[in-house]
This record gives sequence, structure tokens and C-alpha cells, in this order.
Amino acid sequence: MSEKIRVLKFLSVFLIGGTERQFVNVVKRLDVSQFDVHLACFQKFGPFLPEIEKCGYPLRDYASGRLYSLKTIAAQLRLAAYLRRRRIQVVHAYGLYPNLFAIPAARMAGVPVTIAGVRDMGAHASEIKRRAQRAVCGLATCVVANAEAVRSWLIGQGVSAGKIRVIRNGIVMEDAGRATSSVRQEFGVSDHAPIVGSVCRLTDVKGVEYLLEAAVMIRRTHPEVRFMIVGDGSHRAVLEARSRELGLTSHVIFAGVRTDAARFLDEFAVAVLPSVTEGLSNTLLESMAAGLPVVATRVGGAPEVVMDGVNGILVPPRDAPALARAISKLVEDRAEARRLGEAARRRIAEQFSIEETVRQTERLYRELLDGRRHAA
Repeated sequence: MSEKIRVLKFLSVFLIGGTERQFVNVVKRLDVSQFDVHLACFQKFGPFLPEIEKCGYPLRDYASGRLYSLKTIAAQLRLAAYLRRRRIQVVHAYGLYPNLFAIPAARMAGVPVTIAGVRDMGAHASEIKRRAQRAVCGLATCVVANAEAVRSWLIGQGVSAGKIRVIRNGIVMEDAGRATSSVRQEFGVSDHAPIVGSVCRLTDVKGVEYLLEAAVMIRRTHPEVRFMIVGDGSHRAVLEARSRELGLTSHVIFAGVRTDAARFLDEFAVAVLPSVTEGLSNTLLESMAAGLPVVATRVGGAPEVVMDGVNGILVPPRDAPALARAISKLVEDRAEARRLGEAARRRIAEQFSIEETVRQTERLYRELLDGRRHAA
């Protein structure tokens, strides 16, 4: 029997988010007969931490300071020492800061294969950080993007096209039946009120302000509709203030960050992703997997999943009237909403399963390591 491949996967923290959810779902399904898995992070913190600890893999944290501080360099040296001691063969980092931290440490330790995971198009990154990530992508053996749109952006940033591999997000498919939940009771929503929902981190790039503006228009013809925003983030106070300014207090619910997002999807009539920029949204995939009709902006990887009028509706970003028209159409025509939702679920089941994501990830580890061995 061949020796297991020793892999270390690096994530910032274990908060609620698409990257974190993908990390956890992939780690839980890696073939333990083929891979000796090690985990690392900056801080052992977040709602997903208990789930990852149940896997039983070694998990080490490397608290660091500013990007190039002495504290950060010392932490990188500790990581490099661990990688050498455990003879790690593959390091796979997820996201900007893990890439900038773990890839140089892995190169310092002589790790044969280093993988930089890029899952967005740098909306939050300064020019200096973009340049730093471009340099780290140059150091890495391979760069994994989660959408063709992200791959194209990386090429535009100067990353070698031959170095980039696309492995899309994978979704855990649940039973199609809707469960009875207490969401309506918890938030005081009538059983007869359609809920239009959006699950996301509340940052400026998620476009929730445009959904609020669309809600004003929808309320004029559909006063029974309620809007539920599930998530938290730096932009929440701004959005809550905007909701009050628009007179939407009785129509918009800010539910906060939740670990039971699936319970909310069970109650949504329409799921909305109004982002102004995006990689490949886990929330979009999960909403489609739940059989929901979706309205998404035509940004990032969304057009790679949603075929307009076939399994969802695409609208331009920053266009509240277009959002309002699309949502209203689905609220009014439940047969059309049901058709799009069923097609959406089929699309995810056929092409975006977590099993396929894990299979491609495992294959990539083997291929890259074999390539290094043959080149040696």
C-alpha cells in the first residue's frame, strides 16, 4: 500500500462564510486512506470550529500581527518548522491572508507542492495587497480559482494562465422536501406573507442596499411581502439605517448571523444575490440546491451557474428597478417560480455536488505531487 499524502490546509478562522463552509465540507470528506490531513489557522475561533475539531485532525494556530511584522515572521517560522517536522508534501491555503502567510512559509520549509486558493476578485484588497498576492501566486505551484470569472481576473492581474486550475464550490445536497420551521414565529411573519431572502456577509460589495431600494418598489404592489437579510458584517449598521430612512422597518428583517441558514431557506419564496462583485457564491448554490427560484446579479461566477430564464433570473448589478421586476415576477407567478426552482436544484445536483469538488481536489493533490516527483 502506498504511503499517504501529507496535506496541510490553512484557513484564517472558522467564521460563517462561503470559504469557511467549503473548507469544512472538503476536509470532512477527504479520503483518510489516501491523505494524512493537517489543519492550520490564524486563530481557533468561529462557529465552524467545533465541526472541524470533530474530524480529529491536528489543528494548530499561528497568531500573527500586521502582514510583515516581526510577530508575523516569527509565526511563519513556526509554521515552516512544523511543515519540516511533519514532512508535509502539499500546503493548500484558502484566501488572501492565508496565501500571503502560508505559501512563503511552505516554500521556506521545502514543501514540494504549494496551492494558493483565490475565491474572489480582490474587491476588498488594496493595490499593495493585490500585488503581494500576485507575487505569492507566482511562488505557488498552482493557483485554484473557484470560478472561470476568477480565473480570468487572475490572468488579467498577471498570473500565468497555465498555473491556474478551476475547482468550483460544491454543495451538500439535502432532501428536497421543505421542513416546518419556527422562523416565521421567531420573527413574527405571517404564514401568508411571501419572504424574499438574502443570506450574505453584510459588506459593501454584497449590494444589499439595492435590494432595500427594490423592496420600496415591490411594497407598492405587494405590501404583503417581507424581506429577510440573514448575516452580519461591517456594513450592517449602515444598511439598518438605510432601511429606516426608506420606511421599511415593518417590512425588512435583519436576522443576524446564523448557523441554521438552511432553516431560513425553507421559508423563502425567492432567494436574492444582489452582489456588485462576487467569486462563486455558496449562498447562491445552496439556495438553488434547496429548490428556490433565485434572482442574482450578472457578476463573477453567477452566470456560470444561473442560466437566465432557465434555472433562475439574472439582472445587472446596481440596478434596483431590475431587481424589483424580477422579484415581483416570481412572487406573482408561483408556477414559474416553481419551474425555475426545480431546474435550479437539478443543475446543482448534476454539476456542483460536494463529492465532485472533493474528487477534483484530491486528484489535483496527486497530480501536482506526481509532477514534482517526476521532475526531481
